[in-house]
Amino acid sequence: MMMWSNFFMQEEDRRRREAAGRRWAQGQHQLTPEREGKIKLGLLLSAVGATLAVLAVGTEFWVELNTYKTNGSAICDAAHLGLWKMCTKRLWQADVPADRDTCGPAELPGEANCTYFKFFTTGENARIFQRTTKKEVNLAAAVIAVLGLAVMALGCLCIIMVLSKGAEFLLRVGAICLGLSGLLLLVSLEVFRHSVRALLQRVSPEPPPAPALAYEYSWSLGCGVGAVLVLLLGGGCFLLLTLPPWPWGSLCPKQGPRAA
Repeated sequence: MMMWSNFFMQEEDRRRREAAGRRWAQGQHQLTPEREGKIKLGLLLSAVGATLAVLAVGTEFWVELNTYKTNGSAICDAAHLGLWKMCTKRLWQADVPADRDTCGPAELPGEANCTYFKFFTTGENARIFQRTTKKEVNLAAAVIAVLGLAVMALGCLCIIMVLSKGAEFLLRVGAICLGLSGLLLLVSLEVFRHSVRALLQRVSPEPPPAPALAYEYSWSLGCGVGAVLVLLLGGGCFLLLTLPPWPWGSLCPKQGPRAA
C-alpha cells in the first residue's frame, strides 16, 4: 500500500510540474499589446514590399525599347521585356505623342506579339530588333529575383509565427530574411540593367540592318525599386525590435515628477 501511495504522489507531482511549466511557457510567449502592435505594423509594411516585389517579378514592363519615328510611315515598332518574356508592338504613329522622337510608350494600343524567353527551356538567345540577348546575364537576374522572393516569403512566415505562436526568437530570423530579400532584389535589378546594355551592344551583322534604338526603364522596374526600399525598411524595423531596450533607455532617460 505504501508503494502505491508513493507512486500516485509522484505522478500527481509530475503533473503539477508539467502544468506549471506550460503556464510559465505561455506567459513567456505572450506578447504585450504595444509590442504586438509594432510587429503588426512592421508586417503590414513588409506585405506592401512583398506585393511590389511579386508585381515587379511577374510583369514584363522592366524596360522599353523604342525605334525612332520615320517620315512617310504610318507605323513604328516598340518592345518591352522583363525577366521572363518580351513583347514587340507595332504602333500607329498618330497615337504616339507629338513631342516624342521615338515610338511608344508601350502601353499604347497596337498589334502585339509576346513570347517567353527560350533560354529557360531550350537555351536559345532571343532576338529583338536585330539584337541578341546574353542569356547568362538574363538567367542570373531571373534566378536571383526568384531566390529573393523565396527568402522574402520565409521572412514573412517567421513574423507570422511570432504573432500566432509567440515565438519571439523568430523575429530576428524574419528581420534578416526580409533585409536579405531586399538586397537580392537589388542585385537582380543591377544584373538586369547589365543585360539591357549587353542586348543593345550585341548587334547582328545579318541583314536587314539593325534600327537605332532608345530605351527607358518602365513601371515594373519602379515596383522593384520600391520593393527593395520597403523590404529593407521592414527588415530594419524588425531588427530594432529585437534589440534590448536598455541602450535606448540610457539615451533617453525618463524624468520623474519634479518636487514642488
